[in-house]
Amino acid sequence: MADLFQILSREYIRYAFIVGITMSVCGALLGVSLVLKKHSMIGDGLSHVGFGAVAVAACFGWAPLAFAIPMVMVSSFLILWLANKNKVFGDSAIAIFSTLALAIGYAAIELGDGVNFNVGNYLYGSLLGVSLTEVIISIVVMIIVVSLYILLYNRIFSVTFDETFSKSTGTKTTLINIIISILTSLTVVIGMKVMGALLITSLIIFPTLSARQIFKTYKGVTIFALISSVISFTTGLLLTCMIPNLPIGSSIVFVSFIVCMICLLIGKIKK
Repeated sequence: MADLFQILSREYIRYAFIVGITMSVCGALLGVSLVLKKHSMIGDGLSHVGFGAVAVAACFGWAPLAFAIPMVMVSSFLILWLANKNKVFGDSAIAIFSTLALAIGYAAIELGDGVNFNVGNYLYGSLLGVSLTEVIISIVVMIIVVSLYILLYNRIFSVTFDETFSKSTGTKTTLINIIISILTSLTVVIGMKVMGALLITSLIIFPTLSARQIFKTYKGVTIFALISSVISFTTGLLLTCMIPNLPIGSSIVFVSFIVCMICLLIGKIKK
């Protein structure tokens, strides 16, 4: 216990802990709808867009968050538009934007000679470099996500399982999808600083997959996904602090995978 308090006494650990917990909550809540609608890989695509945007911002000396957030939002709208208009299949639209963003980001890093940009930190996550501004933004985003999720719970539930029926009953399904896309974009960009662009999707996918092995109701899946997401992040953070040179993103993914396998085993036993 004394070691735990000693770890949390470091400012950068506290900042990373707050950002990670808030984004774990957001990722779990949004992930339930995205995974059940088979749109979970949109988080992966947006994280790649976020990495490319941050690299370009670093190349030109711009504020990373101020540039990355609108770029990722625009990309999420375009992915939705392409999928809804049947111009391109959803997974193909995600692949187009993710590969293009990675190419742009890598080109910006190589062309920006002398740019102070740590690729590893943004790809795999880092405890260092989380600012107080990012902590405040993450708390505000979490409050917005939780509030909208509670307020729009019935509509999100309806759109998740039967979008056609929801539209026929008067629900503005396009607006609901846009809200989910905006909130997912914010979660991905802010969480990318701690988790890394390549691993942030785990906060969206693993909690819901774990919950679905045990619970069969939407409410049960949502609550358990929220709990498992927070536990996985906290455990991963502590492992990173105790094991030298272990990236926090990798640590959280390992823990999330173990939790998912345990839930899968429990689900098999229940059956």
